[in-house]
Amino acid sequence: MIESWTFGDSAAMSSPEAVLERLRAGVAGGQFETRLTSSAGRLLVIVTNSERAMVMLLDSADDPGEHAVDPEAGGRSKGFILANGQHDEYPNEDTVPLEDAFRIVDHIVASGSPPADAAWWVDR
Repeated sequence: MIESWTFGDSAAMSSPEAVLERLRAGVAGGQFETRLTSSAGRLLVIVTNSERAMVMLLDSADDPGEHAVDPEAGGRSKGFILANGQHDEYPNEDTVPLEDAFRIVDHIVASGSPPADAAWWVDR
């Protein structure tokens, strides 16, 4: 059985499309950190600056997890605003373009794992 995913205290989302729709609306509305929790207890965290995003998949809240990477990207990007108001800057190689992040999230929600063609770094 594929996991179901929720945003905070909300009911489980009915489809990957519904997750993406809500995620896109949040980013458009200035919500730059989003956390989804799966029915198996995993966390999917997306932090964006509206151009690039860090996409992290964690087995639990205390797991260092793993994240999508863009090994060819150079430089750093600012403007990643966490829910607590903290402003972060990340190396571009540790983030992906926002549209790629949406594709990765869609695949994880639909199948439980990142797409095979997504570069991935395990932080454990």
